[in-house]
Amino acid sequence: MITPQQIKQRIESVLSDASVEVIGDDGVHFEAVVVSPSFDGKTKLNQHRMVYDALGDMKADIHALAIKTKIA
Repeated sequence: MITPQQIKQRIESVLSDASVEVIGDDGVHFEAVVVSPSFDGKTKLNQHRMVYDALGDMKADIHALAIKTKIA
């Protein structure tokens, strides 16, 4: 089972300038708030793709991930 901490660490390892908060208590449904200067100039869709792509093979174990992105 995936933990919010594992998701947070994975996103931060790829988006090293990001501040990340992840919540979720059932191991398959999560919400992430990711704040990063790397999002500047990118559309919301591209910002979300950056976060989702950062998860790599972990994506297969996540049923649902609600992503909120903000520019730092």
